[in-house]
Amino acid sequence: MVAFRFSALALVALRILPAFAQLAEDVKAPDGQDIPVTSPKLNIGISTSFPSSEIFGVKLVNGKPTEALLSVKNNEVQDVSVAFVGGSLWAPDSRTNGETSVNVRNLTSTRYNVRIPAGEADSISYNFATELHPQDLRLNLVAVITSAEGVVYTVNAYNETVSVVEPDASLFDPQLIFLYILLAAGFGGACYFIYTTWVATLFPQQAKKPARKPLPAKKTEADAAAGPDVAVATGAFDASWIPDHHINRPEARRLKSGGGANTSRSKSRGA
Repeated sequence: MVAFRFSALALVALRILPAFAQLAEDVKAPDGQDIPVTSPKLNIGISTSFPSSEIFGVKLVNGKPTEALLSVKNNEVQDVSVAFVGGSLWAPDSRTNGETSVNVRNLTSTRYNVRIPAGEADSISYNFATELHPQDLRLNLVAVITSAEGVVYTVNAYNETVSVVEPDASLFDPQLIFLYILLAAGFGGACYFIYTTWVATLFPQQAKKPARKPLPAKKTEADAAAGPDVAVATGAFDASWIPDHHINRPEARRLKSGGGANTSRSKSRGA
């Protein structure tokens, strides 16, 4: 574990110092000479905390910014300035059984130029974001501090193991709702296919019921006044219970002419 920590620090310094040296080229000493970039011991104390961290450790949530709060204590007799803060994420190298580490991701460097008087302290907020697979990595944060003489120092601010995690899923997430709909539709289609293929064949089909005859139309007052013939013809009521001799009336007999009647009457009188 100790070898891993020191190797990580060494690799961080080798990767970060060239970038910091590029920034230091723009800063000139009063006499016009270049400011040397060194990393000797400096009586500066830095403690890093994470306000949003949990009791189980620091978690870097993918897609959400992580805030690191650096408390810088200047124990020097002269003023110092925090130029900027940067960092990187490291993972144990499987080829060396974890004795060394490999760089996974370099974090964005933020420039501050915050001046801290001698004997005083100040806090600096450093924000960064990650987009990595969930895993445990070692987070290294380094602060670049310039002295009153213009010398650039690199001070380790944090070097601990953190966990990269995915954000908590919400039940009202549109992507999850769409996924739920697709799963429900697929499950319903599978159930319908199983029912029609296997379950429905186990039960005999029920015989169809005969169609019901339409009810006869109600008899109206006009049909009743017109007589049974009209009512039967129009189908206003059911006439199956009426005898046929009531429905089919016999034709009236025709009477003979009047001449024949008078002749019969005269014959009866003569007799």
